[in-house]
Amino acid sequence: MPGRLRVTQVKSTISHIARNRATIRALGLHGIGSTAEVPDNPATRGMVRQVRFLVRVEEIPERPQEKA
Repeated sequence: MPGRLRVTQVKSTISHIARNRATIRALGLHGIGSTAEVPDNPATRGMVRQVRFLVRVEEIPERPQEKA
């Protein structure tokens, strides 16, 4: 699984139920056009799935570790 997800809010939460508004806030989004990078795990995948009609999601591939 990739390391992170980039989640962008593309629709307003106005006239949606409070649970959806709370999920958007928990993902770190604050309004249309705002973007947050969240860890890619089953919990955040479930949150994104719950509000999939309000957001756009991109997978950010994990970068290989650099040797020091």
